[in-house]
Amino acid sequence: MKIVIIGAGEVGYHIANSLYENNDVIIIDRDDDACERADEMDLQVIQGNGANVRLLTQVLTNADLLVAVTGSDEVNIVSCMAAKLVSKSKKPLKTMARVSNPDYIDKPVARRTQIGIDTMICPELAMASEVAEVLSIPSAIDAEFFAEGKVEMIEFVAKDNTEIVGKQIKNLQLSESCIISALFRGGEVIIPHGDDAINSGDHVVIIGKTDEMKSIRGVFGEIGQNVNKVMIIGGGKVGFHLAQIAQKSGIKVKIIERDKKRCEYIADVLPEVLVINGDGTDVNLLKEEEVSNMDTVFSVMGSDEKNLLSALLAKQFGVGKVITRVERSGYSPLFEMVGVDLAASPKQATINEVMKLSMGTGIEALTTIEGERAEIIEYIAYKNSKITGKPLKDIKFPSGAIVSMVIHGNEPFIPRGDHVIEDGDRVLIFSLPSAVTDVEKLFK
Repeated sequence: MKIVIIGAGEVGYHIANSLYENNDVIIIDRDDDACERADEMDLQVIQGNGANVRLLTQVLTNADLLVAVTGSDEVNIVSCMAAKLVSKSKKPLKTMARVSNPDYIDKPVARRTQIGIDTMICPELAMASEVAEVLSIPSAIDAEFFAEGKVEMIEFVAKDNTEIVGKQIKNLQLSESCIISALFRGGEVIIPHGDDAINSGDHVVIIGKTDEMKSIRGVFGEIGQNVNKVMIIGGGKVGFHLAQIAQKSGIKVKIIERDKKRCEYIADVLPEVLVINGDGTDVNLLKEEEVSNMDTVFSVMGSDEKNLLSALLAKQFGVGKVITRVERSGYSPLFEMVGVDLAASPKQATINEVMKLSMGTGIEALTTIEGERAEIIEYIAYKNSKITGKPLKDIKFPSGAIVSMVIHGNEPFIPRGDHVIEDGDRVLIFSLPSAVTDVEKLFK
């Protein structure tokens, strides 16, 4: 696939780094340093304006995908619009633009095909929506929905006081509609079998039918627990969207924000949210605002360093679950290493959307977990797919992947070895990055 990336900043660089080995990638940026950094990869780097029609005409010959991820919404939008007009590819060119201005987008992902943009994404809103999924599940550090909400993935931390620690997976009392797809143990990723036991501190990924997932929460010591109070440190786009979601769920929300005008705006738009004008890294302020009584604290300011500091302070005050925003590549595992429960990145949502587009037809959803150490991908199986029409036990499946769930019609279920996948079935795959290419071949 030929892919043109406009913008070689953190997001553009990371997208290019994920794609260049298996695709023909061209990256365009005006900045000297950004181009020099991108030039370290085996791809074509062009220094210039990605919205320049003459330049786009030169690079878009036979291109399949254009991704515009500069720091300017307008440049990204114009690049996509211009690309659609000048593209002379035999196949329709797909375009994606990253935007942040609420005047252009009011939900995480939108389609704007009428102006030439196949996918428009707001990373901040996408991240807020993603981390908000864990609000209703006290011990969860990640959660995602698939198959239009019929299937749910939850990542728990196995704690000493829960009954699953020390037990073999085959002896757990789990619903037949739920499966443990992975264990993250330190730096190791384990695709488990029945004889594998769960250790204290393991991150356990469970995928199951949404209606049945509530039944397993008692296994993790969650009976009778509810999230009632949330503190959000930082009232920007992420914090504001989080507050909206939490408020709709009946959760009491308290926001701490330094900018007085922003505080006034939030208080006016969200009158049921308590807004405090102050510094979220101030120990005395956190104490005064009773951070120790919070069920969850989100630290989502614009500074990685301040987010880490406020998160660790919340942990010191005894908060059970602390989630931070992180911008820089490589910081997420470091944050989690020192005590943060989940370090989420706005850019990761953009990268996931690009990866989905770059993998071609049949991809319905894609999410990465544990800092890109694994992926969960929702495919549609077609009549001519290699995975269709024969028992799963007869298919040469890569060792780093597992079929976690099949959705036939409207009914999700865990397939056995003799199950035959049919045309139109949705198939949920848990995969290590090294196995994704081989998995993808099964659905072509």
